[in-house]
Amino acid sequence: MTSASPIKVILIDNHPVVVVGLKGVLDTYQNIEVVGFAHDVTTALPLVRERRPQVALVDINMPKINGIDAIALIRNESPETKVIMLSMHDSREYISSSIMRGAAGYILKEVATDEIVTAITKVAGGDTYFSSGVRDLLLDAGGQSVRERLTGREQEIVVLIAAGKSNREIATELAISENTVETHRKHIKRKLGLSSTAELVRFVLEHPDLLVDLPTGG
Repeated sequence: MTSASPIKVILIDNHPVVVVGLKGVLDTYQNIEVVGFAHDVTTALPLVRERRPQVALVDINMPKINGIDAIALIRNESPETKVIMLSMHDSREYISSSIMRGAAGYILKEVATDEIVTAITKVAGGDTYFSSGVRDLLLDAGGQSVRERLTGREQEIVVLIAAGKSNREIATELAISENTVETHRKHIKRKLGLSSTAELVRFVLEHPDLLVDLPTGG
């Protein structure tokens, strides 16, 4: 049996010492292959188009085009590429803007390398990942209640997920497609800064306001 192919990663950061250091460390992991790096977004886009990485690690503060604006540009060049923001900034504004633009993860540069690898692995597998400090900020969300952060449909879906329903069962109950359910699931986890269904279930149990006045399935 052959081992799984390594996850292809591209690094985009305008600090050469960060890129060199991070590449050197990631190169020691057999499940990750750094297929390119760039110090600005303009240089990075042709690399993304040519090498089709599964994950792009992107800094926010870069010349001409910042990392947040780069998310859509990267996804346009390679729709299958997932973007993780790797930043020193734990600003709620930066984090929220990144998520709204389509980032699949946000981790702080202060985290250990093993956590960066965990983030890459989870995001490459179709999940999301936010480092602990980022999750704390998202869950605080400037005083917003959970219900204010989720649409009505997202509230229905998150409760059904917590009840153990599969995407197919939720789709049948709400008369929508399974793809729509999966899209909502990803949006919910991004908005709440959660990485897994288990975390989502626990979150619902810890926030009973989600269960108030919502329709119940038959």
